[in-house]
Amino acid sequence: MLGGSAGAGFEQRDAEALVLASVHAQVVALDTGETLYAKHAETAAPIASITKLMTALVVLESGADLDEWLPILERDRAAPTNAFSRLRIGSEARRRDLLRIALMSSENLAAHLLGRHHPDGYAAFVQAMNDRALELGMAATRFVDPTGLSSDNASTAADLARLLAESWKHPLIREYSVTPSFQVRFRNPRYSLPYGNTNRLTRRGRWDVELSKTGYLDAAGRCLVMVTEIENRPVAVVLLNSFGTHTPLGDAGRIRRWLETGSGGRIAGLALEYEQRQTAACCRDRDEVAAQE
Repeated sequence: MLGGSAGAGFEQRDAEALVLASVHAQVVALDTGETLYAKHAETAAPIASITKLMTALVVLESGADLDEWLPILERDRAAPTNAFSRLRIGSEARRRDLLRIALMSSENLAAHLLGRHHPDGYAAFVQAMNDRALELGMAATRFVDPTGLSSDNASTAADLARLLAESWKHPLIREYSVTPSFQVRFRNPRYSLPYGNTNRLTRRGRWDVELSKTGYLDAAGRCLVMVTEIENRPVAVVLLNSFGTHTPLGDAGRIRRWLETGSGGRIAGLALEYEQRQTAACCRDRDEVAAQE
């Protein structure tokens, strides 16, 4: 469940000293590829809007024109959960702007439209997401839509660390995902909408966040993946299924403090209770699956 020690350049850290409120976690030094910390990192779980990182990867690798104006269409299939959007049906936006707000602000209709306007169609886009996951060695990962609104989009912390490492190679994913705020300009009719980043750490001076994505569904809990500089080294952080909007940020702070000082900090009562309940359920489900195999 827990494992890893800090790589070259980090002092050796005791993994047991780091206590996180997230049920699943993985911390990787991207310059060496070494896992620094892992917690239930091989157990699959819903990943909510973390999905949009793979959506961005498929869009960029498809070669589609980022400056193409795309029509904002009504959804052609029902969303599995609330999919409110401020985008005006019938207007148009550039593909690059839809990609940016899908990453930084988790705009669900924007992500859906990126899949729908794929050169080979929506079904081919979702298939490309799954094919790319297999190419990256994400064997426990499954995608059914580009938004993450379906709880059937599932992965492991270890798999998502691989996705983070690959996404980190793309300058546009890095730039778009950490944009603090952005104003999208639409046409036909002409209007604009402001968007903000869902990860407040992108707006805090003491954090050097190079890539970020948040996610939330009832089935997934609060999720956060990001790449940040710690002691001048790029560190990938994956946090899945935690309680409350502040908990993943608190876990990120605990990871940073642990790597810098060796102290893992403490967890607030409600967040700790949630983690204990969810961890018990996770372990029970895993044991049941193992017994059936």
